[in-house]
Amino acid sequence: MLGTARMDLGLNGKVALVTGANRGIGAAIAMELAKEGVQVCLVARDMAKLNDVAASIRGTANVRTAVHAADLREPPAAAASVKVATDAFGRLDILVNNAGATKRADFFTLTDEDFHDGFALKFHGYVRMTRAAWPHLREVKGNIVNIVGVGARAGSAEFTIGGAVNVAILNFTKAMADIGVKDGVRVNAINPGLIETERFGRTIERTMHNRSCSREEAITFLLSSWGTTRVGRPDEIGAMAAFLASPRADYLQGSIIDIDGGATRSL
Repeated sequence: MLGTARMDLGLNGKVALVTGANRGIGAAIAMELAKEGVQVCLVARDMAKLNDVAASIRGTANVRTAVHAADLREPPAAAASVKVATDAFGRLDILVNNAGATKRADFFTLTDEDFHDGFALKFHGYVRMTRAAWPHLREVKGNIVNIVGVGARAGSAEFTIGGAVNVAILNFTKAMADIGVKDGVRVNAINPGLIETERFGRTIERTMHNRSCSREEAITFLLSSWGTTRVGRPDEIGAMAAFLASPRADYLQGSIIDIDGGATRSL
């Protein structure tokens, strides 16, 4: 039937480590990779939710999973996470850096600790995971997919932490892609826009409160503000991540792909 066939991405038997994999975009990426035959190691702080995601994956795809509860703000956590993956599967082909949320608020209410926390999990977490995984990825000519965010593209009054963190990760992506040309490791990034996740749910609630409006009115306002017609789905980000991780994307290096329904209009 039209629309039921999947493109063979050539990922069967590969091994991926996905951070922030207990929900939302991270869980969707892990699922899409698993559907392509990838063995997945799921990393996040909430072990119960990780186990739920792992069970869902095994119920959908015939792959093995491993789970590891870790706070990637802690310096030893990255190396420990990579060790869990390589001990479980004997190799590592794909790293998906996805863990990290930053605080939104009026800049003058944000503290130094808020900024430190935002950079600790998302930026330094990505840096440490990349450092720990690189020797394994170099050995197998693997790749990294960084999940960043379109907040990097333009300044926003309530996103002073997240915007700064995302810009830093985009630059880091380009820098590691430069090293990857020599080492045979591809490094690319995805900038999601408005995606149906728990975080977007909180954005809706905040908008409802600030504008004293209904949920439907809040969603309409957000879509109008972004200049888009709908909210994206986590599996759409997952599908792109799987493609970027596959041999079909072999000539993509240092690419930054916006998946935001056309919200980003700048070059």
